[in-house]
Amino acid sequence: MNSKASWTRVSLMLLVAAVCVTVTLNLSAQVQTTTNTTQGKASVVTQVEKGEIVFVSGNSVVVKMADGSLRHFNNVPESARVTVDGQQLGVHDLKAGMKVQKTITTTTTPETVTTVKSVTGKVWFINPPSTVILTMEDGKNQEFKIPNGQKFNVDGQMVDAWGLKKGMTVNATKVVEAPAVVVAQRAKLTGEMPPPPPPPPADVPILVVEEVAAPVQVAQAAPALPKTGSELPLIGLLGLLSLVSSFGLRSVRESR
Repeated sequence: MNSKASWTRVSLMLLVAAVCVTVTLNLSAQVQTTTNTTQGKASVVTQVEKGEIVFVSGNSVVVKMADGSLRHFNNVPESARVTVDGQQLGVHDLKAGMKVQKTITTTTTPETVTTVKSVTGKVWFINPPSTVILTMEDGKNQEFKIPNGQKFNVDGQMVDAWGLKKGMTVNATKVVEAPAVVVAQRAKLTGEMPPPPPPPPADVPILVVEEVAAPVQVAQAAPALPKTGSELPLIGLLGLLSLVSSFGLRSVRESR
């Protein structure tokens, strides 16, 4: 019984020791990373494109731009929307003759990303001034490159790589600032329905002018001789009259 109790005590002591070692390792090595982003003054650029729809077929749209060029938009997605008179229209609602305007707003924001890495661990190996190997919280050793001018906090005192010794618990902080640019673009498409066709002309009374023909006097022509007549009887009559006249003149002369 005493032997069994002794083994039980030894097992408990080993278990407690293992837990203590684990806690010590967790306390002796720790890595933390924090990132902070600082934004600068944003710049906004607005671009406006205008055109007129000249052809629509299914999801294919052809737009005549303000400079006279033709731009073909093939496979326009069903989700695309055009704001016309406060209403959201899809591609199948578009019509030839519609005026469209696309407003593109581009916002460019400069940023500075600051990354702070804090490393806490126990020095396992030091090769000043370039590298140091620390025992991490999982019990594994990890190598770190030492930046130029890097300082380490050892029990509240700042030392460089030459002041590190094996077994020291150190804390080092690395700050990295990286510039970045964030570009955000937003497009808004608006339209205007084509003007309605002109109304048909109103009924205008038709003025009818009647032309009255003025009477025209036509001279009556002399009756024409029948086609069967000839000029011989007229010649004979004239000859007879001449003969009678000559006899009359002769009689008058003789009587004198």
